[in-house]
Amino acid sequence: MTGRPDLTGEHDARRAAAVFDALGSAYEKAFAHSTPHRRSLEWLLGRLTPGSRVLDVGSGTGRPTAATLAAAGHDVLGVDVSPVMVDLAARQVPEAAFRCADVRELPLEEGSFDAICVYFSLLQLDRAEQAALIGRLARAVRHGGSLVLATVPLDVEGVDAVFMGQPVRVTSFAGPDLVETVTRAGLTVLAEENALFTPDHPEAVPEPHVFLHCARP
Repeated sequence: MTGRPDLTGEHDARRAAAVFDALGSAYEKAFAHSTPHRRSLEWLLGRLTPGSRVLDVGSGTGRPTAATLAAAGHDVLGVDVSPVMVDLAARQVPEAAFRCADVRELPLEEGSFDAICVYFSLLQLDRAEQAALIGRLARAVRHGGSLVLATVPLDVEGVDAVFMGQPVRVTSFAGPDLVETVTRAGLTVLAEENALFTPDHPEAVPEPHVFLHCARP
């Protein structure tokens, strides 16, 4: 579930890892009560056949995404830039596999996954990187497979902010522009949910969330 600080190069990747290393399990606690996230996972589970191969981009502590999918018997690979998060996930969800890596550098074969989850893991990239990564992920989903993407739908680019006490830089798309980006990547948006969510943290403020449930035709 990680996905806040700027990642525009190796230095920024280290900075992102440091932010989420510092947050650790506090990140999971802050977002554990997200009902839209749970509904999104239920939607995805309803589309998967037994033993599906699923990639969880920005897997964080492994909960709830990897844990929910692995408990349903699916073959889950979680990828996160934070070694602390990967260690937590491996201990909390031993049924899944986790890798500490920058997803931009992860080899992705055409149609190699039945589904891909991208929950709040784009906000650290600039818009060109987000669009390019969505395109790569879309091609990594098999035809007829699913991709679920969640983010904060704001028209912002390179904005410095504080997230759970950590300095971050955020880039995102407004909702319609995000849908257009996903569509250009070759995906069809089957369902969309918008919600206002307040993380369980003393410094948190309400933030808009959007969940796009997509398929590769």
